[in-house]
Amino acid sequence: MEKVLAEVITIGDELLFGQTLDTNTQWIGTQLSNVGISIIRRTTVGDLREEILKSLREASQRADIILITGGLGPTKDDITKQTLAAYFDTPLVVNEQALQEVTALFASRNRSITPTNAKQAELPQSCTMISNSMGTAPGMWFEQEGKVYVSMPGVPYEMKTMMEKSVVPMLKQTFKLPVIYHKMIQTAGIGESWLSDKIEQWETSLPAHIKLAYLPHYGRVRLRLTAFGENYQTLEKQVGEEVEKLLPLIQPYVYGFGDLSLEEAIGQLLSKNHQTLATAESCTGGHVAHTITSIAGSSAYFKGGMIPYSNELKISILGVKKATIDAHGAVSEQTVTEMAQQIRTLYQTDYGIATTGVAGPDGGAPQKPVGTVWIAVADAQHTYTKKLSLTQDRGLNIQHTTINILNLLRLALTGMVDIKS
Repeated sequence: MEKVLAEVITIGDELLFGQTLDTNTQWIGTQLSNVGISIIRRTTVGDLREEILKSLREASQRADIILITGGLGPTKDDITKQTLAAYFDTPLVVNEQALQEVTALFASRNRSITPTNAKQAELPQSCTMISNSMGTAPGMWFEQEGKVYVSMPGVPYEMKTMMEKSVVPMLKQTFKLPVIYHKMIQTAGIGESWLSDKIEQWETSLPAHIKLAYLPHYGRVRLRLTAFGENYQTLEKQVGEEVEKLLPLIQPYVYGFGDLSLEEAIGQLLSKNHQTLATAESCTGGHVAHTITSIAGSSAYFKGGMIPYSNELKISILGVKKATIDAHGAVSEQTVTEMAQQIRTLYQTDYGIATTGVAGPDGGAPQKPVGTVWIAVADAQHTYTKKLSLTQDRGLNIQHTTINILNLLRLALTGMVDIKS
């Protein structure tokens, strides 16, 4: 079965200027993938008639489905409707259904429709109107030379509702779609290239209809297996068989599947074992605790945290020995060890974790340059430490330290702490 290809065109100067983040395309990609449609390109253009027309012409040469978002507002800078009318050589006319719906929407809000808002009901004559239950701008469906063009509002909640209620069902009726099955494998503690080396032979032997993608992000790598075919259950079984071959090669680095985050995986481990956790953070400034408590239900296992940023607080409040800091410095294995042990004792938890380092962009020294970080995990019997050599960027260092300490905790919780990345 041939693939059905789609291209997304997002319209708006605010997208090009960086004033608005395009989250629509990512969401659209997920929805289309779920029904067997493959996005091959995303194009962003400003509110310029000729650029929009050019993008439409080019997209029609590549894709079966062209999805357009943005530029459907009632103001003069929103030109998508007029441009589509020109592209399809059709006049703008008042669509009675659209007029009724926009009038009813204003009435439901105890407001009278204005002439400007009434113009929202003017649509290209050759289109099929798509209702917008969340706003005033209707969507438009065009068919030409075997291609489908769909124009939707750029406002995310309007677009999403329109996609779910109307556009996706209409696409499923219009096209004979293949089945696509995805399986996501979440890993941490190993870089993309090292992971690739470990599974190279397995990857090479994958069947032609199963593709592998590496999706790295802040110290984690997601492996996405995508299978194409005609039967969902068959693809699920085939991918499952490949995962069974893969896991023995990388088991120590795998913390979960699907959309599971590392902090969720840790929460599940702690909850399952009825264990508790406390944090002592210096260079991460509370980011580790924030990440842990972003998970609903974390109060069951997270007792609290401390941010002893200064040496004085490390000594007077946390209980690190002054002699330790004097002899080895705040950024040292000895100091982070005591931090993890002390926070565990003070908060009476099963595990204590700690971070200390030079986050940057200044404060480094030849022996301890910016990006030097020590992390530690302490339980009743052991304290596990690790030295990180990170970047010159403060934000990245905080993010990477957080992921590394959470992964070290995961290894301790699963008895794999001696695994080296």
